Amino acid sequence: MTAFDFRPTLNAPDDDPYLWLEDIEGERALDWTASQSARTLGLFGGTQFQRDRAALTAIFDRPDKTPQIKRHGHYLYNFWQDARNRRGLWRRSTLAAYMKAEPQWEALLDLDAVAVSDGEDWIWAGTSIEPERRERAVLRLSRGGSDAVVHREFDLKSLSFVADGFNLADAKGGVNWLDPDTLLLSSAFGDGMATRSGYARTVRLWKRGANPLTAPVIFETGSESLGVSGHLDRTAGSERLWLIEQSTFLEKMVQIGDRSGPKIEIDLPRDAWWSSFGDWLAVKPRKPWTVGGMTHAADALIGISLSSFIAGEPSLAALFESGDRRSLQSFFWNDGKLIVSYLVKLDPRLEMFTPDRQEWTRRALDTVPAEGTVHLWPFDAERHQTNGEVLVSAQDPITPRQLFLIDLNTAPPLSAPVILMRSPEHFEASGLVVTRHEAISTDGEMIPYTQVGPASGNEDAPVYLTAYGGFGVSVLPYYNSSIGKLWLERGGTCVVANIRGGGEFGSRWHDAGGRAGKRLAHDDFAAVAADLVRRGITLPRRIAAEGASNGGLLIANMLTRYPDRFGALFSTIPLTDMHRYTKLLAGASWKYGDPDKPDDWTFLKEISAYHAAAPGQPYPPILLATTKRDDRVHPGQARKMAAKLSAIRPCGRARLRQGQPGADRVHCPGYNSFAVRSAGKPISVDR
Repeated sequence: MTAFDFRPTLNAPDDDPYLWLEDIEGERALDWTASQSARTLGLFGGTQFQRDRAALTAIFDRPDKTPQIKRHGHYLYNFWQDARNRRGLWRRSTLAAYMKAEPQWEALLDLDAVAVSDGEDWIWAGTSIEPERRERAVLRLSRGGSDAVVHREFDLKSLSFVADGFNLADAKGGVNWLDPDTLLLSSAFGDGMATRSGYARTVRLWKRGANPLTAPVIFETGSESLGVSGHLDRTAGSERLWLIEQSTFLEKMVQIGDRSGPKIEIDLPRDAWWSSFGDWLAVKPRKPWTVGGMTHAADALIGISLSSFIAGEPSLAALFESGDRRSLQSFFWNDGKLIVSYLVKLDPRLEMFTPDRQEWTRRALDTVPAEGTVHLWPFDAERHQTNGEVLVSAQDPITPRQLFLIDLNTAPPLSAPVILMRSPEHFEASGLVVTRHEAISTDGEMIPYTQVGPASGNEDAPVYLTAYGGFGVSVLPYYNSSIGKLWLERGGTCVVANIRGGGEFGSRWHDAGGRAGKRLAHDDFAAVAADLVRRGITLPRRIAAEGASNGGLLIANMLTRYPDRFGALFSTIPLTDMHRYTKLLAGASWKYGDPDKPDDWTFLKEISAYHAAAPGQPYPPILLATTKRDDRVHPGQARKMAAKLSAIRPCGRARLRQGQPGADRVHCPGYNSFAVRSAGKPISVDR
């Protein structure tokens, strides 16, 4: 009889034989992951894989795809990648040149050439352009895609790096320009400058030519906080610095100060979202908030005069109230106007509020599409330079993205948006329909999901199912070229589930899927899979599910908790070990619960798939993928899960036919034959 190694288990979570796989660059760990990756490619890297990769490469390299743009002064800036520029090309244009049939661009930086010259695996992480003269920028370059970045100053006249400029070695954090010769440095760079979670513990005043390690600290926090940041508010009448301590993922403390440090604490709810412009604040509390003798409901939006609030005589205006399926998604300022985006039963709605001492005026932005997935953001990168022009992106799962320009200063009725760009169609969508449905979860909650596929099903449809369900992130269906080309175009059906833990329906929805409720969020996903079968769309063995990061935790739990509802699973950069997650990289900042507290471990162990996995279960095949360069989710999470699954499933390797989903049967007591003949043992990919 085969001897299984069950470890670690829920009853003995510390008896972990795979801790060596947490050594990210360890020779033994790298050898193991290399062998697993080679096995993956041996099983699946055949002719069909090469064809699929070529099809997606052709889509991503198309010259007519829509460039993402931000305006700084007279120029539109864009970072572009294609077949000739694999790492990317930083470039700029004018609006007139951008709107031509063949847009014209000025190349600023060839990142491929820089990577070759430096001998580095550079990945573009963004830039901060000095907003007064616009002659210099600080570029952020990541090694292999990690959150930690190298800062390098760049001269926009000579198009070259500044050798003795604002240059900083790898660290998490960023910079904010105060003037052409001074930066606010919110970075973990230097001994003792990082919090337990790896983020900046201090804000420093970095003068040109000075050593950043000795730059004066003007704001700091303890190591147990998540981190701090600071920025200059140029919309104020005089120089005003906002200094922010992020104590947890959801909570922050806010102070106003100057270059010497904080002066006034702004007594806002610590869990509120807020945004300022001049003397105005927009505030969204996550819980009921009583201020000025009035109680505002959770997730309401409140307009406030900042000066009156500081003086203790708050002048407030109730701008928006959330409902059961009516939830605020975002808000931002543009030229003194507040733009608000919310969802009504997942449909987008947009409004604009203009502040006044007596009364705020409201205006619906009703020329913007009211269906699909719509996003709105300022055309100008710097808030103090906004002039009322905003960009709008609109799409749905079968309609490619369109980019619009709207001028909010137009007198009512608002003029129709100007179409700047239309993305090309990347897959054949004729015959596909988009429908919405609801599944009933284990506690009776209705879980919405969007289905994209053929108008008529045959009760055996191949289904791709995905969700996220965490950190207040709203997951809305969009035009997914990869899924469209490789799945929908071939007759498949795609489903996006809006499970609890996300932000689709406000704080209540988010909180219901957190901590002890995380198990419920996973129940939601399984309920959607079951509802697809109940409605006659498909069968369990025909459902493939994917999720990443927090979504990877979801998928790992589908393996251990609901294996009978899926035919295949793909868990990318996942959390699997909920007993050690707080000790690995940025895990200390995630509020799933504290596994060192017995009460918290009681509910965390229910979602710790690494410990729950056991022999003799009918697990579907699962592919686990991770990366060495992710400094949030530790690669040991996926590595260890794959190692344990391989240890408890030593059934031998199935022989797969090239390009076919099936294979010769291999008998393995305790496992369904689909799992064995489709993929054999679980596989880990380190990229």
